[in-house]
This record gives sequence, structure tokens and C-alpha cells, in this order.
Amino acid sequence: MDTLGWTLLIVAGGSLLALSYAAIKTKWIFNQPVEDQKLRKIGGFVADGAMAFLSREYKVLVPFVLLVAAFLALANQGALRYQAVAFVVGALASALAGFIGMKVATAANTRTTHAAQNGLIPALKVAFTGGSIMGMSVVGLAMLGFFVLLSLGILMFGSSVEALAGQILPIVTGFSLGASSMALFARVGGGIFTKAADVGADLVGKVEAGIPEDDPRNPATIADNVGDNVGDVAGMGADLFESYVGSIIGAMVLGVSIAGSDAHRLKLVVFPLLLAVAGIGAAMIGVGFVRVKEGKSAQAALNKGTFGAAGIAAVFSFFLSYFFLGGGSSGDGGISWLSVFSSSVLGMVAGTLIGIITEYYTGTDTKPVNKIVKSCETGPATTLITGMGVGMASTFLPIIIIMATILASHAFAGLYGIAIAALGMLMTLGVQLAVDAYGPIADNAGGLAEMSEFPPEVRGITDELDAVGNTTAAIGKGFAIGSAALTSIILFSAFRQQVGVGTIDLMNPKVISGVLFGAVLPYLFSSMAMNAVGEAAFAMIEEVRRQFREKPGILKETEQPDYKRCVDISTASALKGMILPGTIAVLAPVLVGFIGGPKMLAGTLIGVTTSGVVLAIFMSNAGGAWDNAKKMIEGGASQGKGSEAHKAAVVGDTVGDPFKDTAGPSLNILIKLMAIISLVIAPMLKIFWGL
Repeated sequence: MDTLGWTLLIVAGGSLLALSYAAIKTKWIFNQPVEDQKLRKIGGFVADGAMAFLSREYKVLVPFVLLVAAFLALANQGALRYQAVAFVVGALASALAGFIGMKVATAANTRTTHAAQNGLIPALKVAFTGGSIMGMSVVGLAMLGFFVLLSLGILMFGSSVEALAGQILPIVTGFSLGASSMALFARVGGGIFTKAADVGADLVGKVEAGIPEDDPRNPATIADNVGDNVGDVAGMGADLFESYVGSIIGAMVLGVSIAGSDAHRLKLVVFPLLLAVAGIGAAMIGVGFVRVKEGKSAQAALNKGTFGAAGIAAVFSFFLSYFFLGGGSSGDGGISWLSVFSSSVLGMVAGTLIGIITEYYTGTDTKPVNKIVKSCETGPATTLITGMGVGMASTFLPIIIIMATILASHAFAGLYGIAIAALGMLMTLGVQLAVDAYGPIADNAGGLAEMSEFPPEVRGITDELDAVGNTTAAIGKGFAIGSAALTSIILFSAFRQQVGVGTIDLMNPKVISGVLFGAVLPYLFSSMAMNAVGEAAFAMIEEVRRQFREKPGILKETEQPDYKRCVDISTASALKGMILPGTIAVLAPVLVGFIGGPKMLAGTLIGVTTSGVVLAIFMSNAGGAWDNAKKMIEGGASQGKGSEAHKAAVVGDTVGDPFKDTAGPSLNILIKLMAIISLVIAPMLKIFWGL
């Protein structure tokens, strides 16, 4: 069996390992008890609302998927028509990952609440296990997609390097396009849903009615809890799924283009797949490290899993690089085993550093967040000014780290080194996503404890889990942004090679026009997402006010709020609001490429990447800092709940919510989606422009 053949067997094994873990743990989650009938009933409202939204979202996206598949089948020539099949596979894999994550998360939330009655340790176990199912489902489905598409490609075109370069890899780029397209709509739609509900629950419930956020009298509270799953489980899962797939495909495309013998080029093509499988193994070991001891914090347990997995992944990367790429030799085509290994470790270190910096700017009781807490004492205006200042300041160090990673990994192994660094950052995605998806499960558990009127000590445990979840969510967004920057660069490099664009002259009018157009797109995109949240939130606020006005018994607990109406408002608003920004993201690179040409499109990709990465960091970190400033005040700082400082903090958090959960995270996908669309249409542009 040749190198490609046994690599595919290993990829299939990695997929089977991850998906088997997810299946076994899913069964374990559903076997956990939920004895309280009120908890079971309210949890059912959340689960039904989440699955109803996902079902309606996917129905809306089916025509889009079919339309794009038809375009790829008709616009391409020869073997490239099979890109349509790869696109559908990518879209289905992304949708399935979202479905699994949502189904498990909405089962794990009630079981976490129940487990919290017995203490922190069992509650953390249930919440983290629920998150780990999402993580392993994502990496398992990604590997399964690669196995299926590469196997079909080999059957049709053979396993030679020429077949990989000319037919198979260009076809497989459609897999990444399908994943990216679904991710954008999942992120934007989920973000609009969750923030419309959150704003309605906060402003009318907390500020106007003076009741807690998760009080069962608040009509928007079920929609708010549904939104946590829609945005932070399905949305984040789809986001990192397409980053993972995109980084692997980008590295494979760059690997096959490197000068050297066919044997060495083939090794460079399959190495990213082997590295990803090694990462699955490291992540599964890391998941086992997440054990909290009595008196220890949940954050320490999660850090042990994350950093432990990264350390094991580095060891795996060393042995894989040394033995597979030829230890002791200088390397064929200028790429040695040591340079590849160094690039992978560099990506891991960069991701960790970005996460630490993100935690500093957004974590509870840090200097920047304490600064915002202090500013809340003088009103909403200073709260907003200080929060935006913190968000702006937080962009500098992550960009320096990304720059250093690009320069160092390029010095190690050229563009291929940058690709391996991007994959290194996402190598242990299984455990990274587990830690991230744990957050909304813990958040939901707290809300369910409040609505089900559990004892205060239960809510205390879920609040502790939730506080850790806010930090893990912010760190997850930091990883997503860092990986998006590196992934976009390698996809851009692959586009240049595919379309035949050599040196890019920044003084060329077409290029500089493209740069300016690309730079403004993230702002246009963000404005649409923010406006959609504003319109949806307005409808939600009016509905909550109407219910309080027309049903005065709600606040006296003699009448039941109409939760379903609020869920329907968020769903309809999200589905309507995601269409226009999603359409712009898809059409922009196509129109620029065919009207302005490949060089203008190259400039557009430069502009959207540089502008989008900085804006995404600013929005995500500012929103995270406002959120934790509010939580610190609710915990007793600055005179605590109900104070004027608390009201100012709620306003800051309300502004920050669409920053960190709608527009900011969606920008990660915007820049990657535009890059992968450009790569997919590169052969068409080459023919159209006669290059």
C-alpha cells in the first residue's frame, strides 16, 4: 500500500476514534438523571426551542446549498465539477456537527443542574462531558469528510502527485467552502437570535421590571437560554470546524506545490492529515486530565486539560515530523522535519499566548475589567468609553503575536510553515472546543436552577461554573481569531498559486482599490449584523413590555408568560437578518474576481484580512470585558446589584453582547469564507482572464 493509502486508513481510524468517543459519551449524558419535574419541563422548553430554530435555519439554507452546488457543477469544467459534491459534503458535515452539539448541550444543561445538587465535581463532569462531545464530533466529522472525498478522488483519478495537484485537491477545496458557508450563517443567525433575546431579557427584565435575568417571570428568559446554545454551541462549533478544515486543506495545497521529489511532496501533502489525527489522540488524553479536586477551582481543571493536550500534541508532532519527514536529513525542497515541527509548536504557543492575553483583557478581577467596573460608578457613558478603550488596547499584543508567528514560521518552512503553524494552533481542537462548549452548558444550568427554584447553594455552584465559562468563551474566541488570521493567509497564498498571480504590486490601482474595498467590508458586514440585532431586540423588548402590560399577573406569579412567542420572534429575526450579510460575504469575492480581475481580488483579500482580524479582536474583547464587569458588580463590587453602577454595567453589557457574540465572531468566518471562495473560483478566473 502506498503512502496515500495508509494515510487514509489512519485518517479513517482517527475519525472512528473521535466519533466513537462522542457516541459513548452521548449515551452517558442521556443516562444521567433529571428527577425534578419542573426542571425537566423548563429544560424541555429550551431543548424544543433550540432544535426548532436549527430545523428552520437548515430549511432556509437548503436552497442556498443547492444553488451553490449547481453553480459549481455548471461553471466548472472537467473534473472540477465534482467540487459541487465536496461542497455538499462540507455543508452536511457542518450541519450535522451543529445538530449533535445542540442536541447534547440541551440535554447536558438540565443534567448539570441536577448534578450540582451533589456539588461542584459532578456538575463539572456533566457540563464538560457535554462540551467534549461537541469537540470530538467536529474533529471526527472533519476527518470523515476528508477520508470520503480523498478516497473517491483516488478511485477516479489515481494517487499520483499530479492527480492530487490537478484534480483531487482542487475538488476537495469545495469541502472547506461548504463548511465555511454553513458556519457563516450559523454564526450570524445564531448571534442575532441569542442577542435579541439577551437584550430583551436584560433591559426590560433587569432594568425596567427589576427582576433577575433568569427569573421565570421574564418572558424572554427561555429564548435567552435557547440563544446560548444556538450561538455559542452550534455557532462556535461551525466556526472552528471550518477553520480546522480550511487550515488542513490550505496546508495540503501548499505542500503539493513545493519544489522537490514527488515522494517528498506527497509526504508534505499528507502530513497535515497525520498531524490532525495525532491532535485527536492528544485531545482525548487531555479530556481525561480534566478532573477537579475538592477545594480546587474548575478553571484549574480545564487549564490542565487544555495545556496537557497541547504538551502531548507537541510530543506527537516531534515524533511524527522526525520519523515521517526524515529525521537527520536537511529536507527535500528546503523543507526539513525540524522546520515543520518548529512551525507546529509555534502555532500551539501562539494560540496559548493569544488565549492568555484575551483572558487578561476580559477575565474577572483583572486590571482592565476593574477599570470598567470603576467607570460604571459614573454612568453608562463612561462605561462605554472605557470598555471601547479596553477593546482597542487589546488588539495590539495579539496582532504582534500573529505577526511574529507568520515571520518565524515562514523563516522555518516558507508558506508551508505558516500553514503548519495554523494547524498547530487548532491541532487539539477536540479539547479546545470541549472547554468552549462547556461554557453555555454551565450558563444554561444556572438559568435552569433559577427558573426551577433550586436552593441557593445549587445556583452558587452553577454560577461558579458559569464564571469559568465566560473566561473559556473569551479564550475560545481568541483562538478562533488567531487561527482565522493564519488560515486566511495560507488560503490566500494557495489562491495566488492556483490563479497564477505572482508578485502583488501594492501601487497597482486595481490592487490598492481592492485593498480599500476589502478593508471596508468587515465594517459593512458588522453594521448589518449589529442592525439586525437592534431590530430583533426592539421587537423582543416590545413583546416583553406587552406581556407585562397585558398580563399583570406575570410579575405576581399568577399568570404564565408566553415563552414560545419570544422564541418565535428571535427565530424569525435571526433567519431574516442573516441573509443579507451572508449573501454579501459570498458574492463579494465572485464579483470582484470576475469584474476587477485576480489582482483586485488579491487586494480585496489583503484588505478584508487585515481589517477584519483587528476589528474582530476589538469587538470580541470589548464585549467580554463589559460582560465580566457586569458580573463583578453583580457579585458585590461597586455597591452590587440594583445600584446605579449596576444599571450602567447592564447598558455596557447590552452594547457588548452583539459585539462579542454576533459581529465579532462572524468576522472570523467572513475573512476565511472570502479566501476559500477565491481559492475555489481560481480555476474559473484563470480561464475567464486567459491567464
